[in-house]
Amino acid sequence: MATLRFLFVCILGLHGLIHLMGFVRAWFLTKMDLITATTTIPRSTTETKAVGLLWLLTSLLFLAAVGVFLAGMARWWLVAFGAVFVSQLLILLYWQDAKAGTLANLLILAISLLAYADWNFTANVKAEIHNLMAEAGDEKPSVITARQVAEMPSIVQKWLTHAQVIGKERIQTAHLTQQGQMRTKVNGGWMPVEAQQYFTTNQPGFIWHARIKAAPLVYLAGRDKYEQGHGHMLIKAMSFWPIANTSGNEIDQGTMLRYLGEMVWFPTAALSPYIHWEQLGATTARATMSYGKTIASGVFTFTPDGDVIRYVAQRYGEFEGTYRQETWSITLSNHQALAGIRIPVQAAVTWQLKTGDFTWYTVTITEINYNDRSDRVRITARPIPASQPMASAPLNEQSLQVRNPAGS
Repeated sequence: MATLRFLFVCILGLHGLIHLMGFVRAWFLTKMDLITATTTIPRSTTETKAVGLLWLLTSLLFLAAVGVFLAGMARWWLVAFGAVFVSQLLILLYWQDAKAGTLANLLILAISLLAYADWNFTANVKAEIHNLMAEAGDEKPSVITARQVAEMPSIVQKWLTHAQVIGKERIQTAHLTQQGQMRTKVNGGWMPVEAQQYFTTNQPGFIWHARIKAAPLVYLAGRDKYEQGHGHMLIKAMSFWPIANTSGNEIDQGTMLRYLGEMVWFPTAALSPYIHWEQLGATTARATMSYGKTIASGVFTFTPDGDVIRYVAQRYGEFEGTYRQETWSITLSNHQALAGIRIPVQAAVTWQLKTGDFTWYTVTITEINYNDRSDRVRITARPIPASQPMASAPLNEQSLQVRNPAGS
């Protein structure tokens, strides 16, 4: 990736310097025939010098684009757009000598358009996250009491007690940083994933923003959302070409089940009024969530000590172009106390189909923040390194970054 950045900077810079030749020739600063005076539109000497100033301006714009690109400014493409526009006008004017510059302009324009698409996708997700977090409210969270936990079925009591939630603030918002891998076919190759996910619990919702490295130089930008009882999945190749843009009753049910299963990362949500618990066995319990017009349920399995290790539900999925319910499960492992709460930091998501189990996504939590009002939106649009670690790699507690402004 660094090599490609260097190559692009060289193209921008060299293309900008080449435009200086038009300025030097128009202002008669050299006797060398850098370009001929032949143009598609006849010009006077005064007009030639005026056009020469445009050559100089274009050169400076390209060099400025180099500067803002290297500085990491998100909107560097604005400068590049302006440079390409003026440059192409000049190339059309001096078409006989400068037409080869069109190829460079097209390359710069294509890369700038992709950069704009990435910026626009990320900006829209940031706005959605701001809206989601605004709905969480700013009231001070209450403290979880032993009495509240005692109202749950015995295995759920054991889980919440083992998760160390008693005496802690109720989690109203959670922000998770994730690394993982994903595949779309049973025997397909694994694609590295880097994601940020935001949850709210007063009004249940989440936004998952991911970048998936599909191939060298190719990535997918994904956003999965559950808000006000409705779900929506959006995936775009290179943040530009839509691959999936789905919503509806099946997506509502699927995203609700996802929220229900992923509350293991913010366990106090289990005490929410929209979730009803029913003990099934010594180490199993069913959670039924009712919110808006959708009702969905899943079964959690725990160890005798109270660690949650599995979640199973009947979830809608798209198979062979149609939606149908299939068994969907999350296997949870590597339990650690993060921000004072014991959670599983690794998960594997599997469709249990008639043709066999299909584990399509594995994920590791690398950072977590609870009730952090000062850090509501913190997502990036950086490319994923080719050496992305896989979620199946073991983590130790020292490798995880944890912040909990609410205290432990």
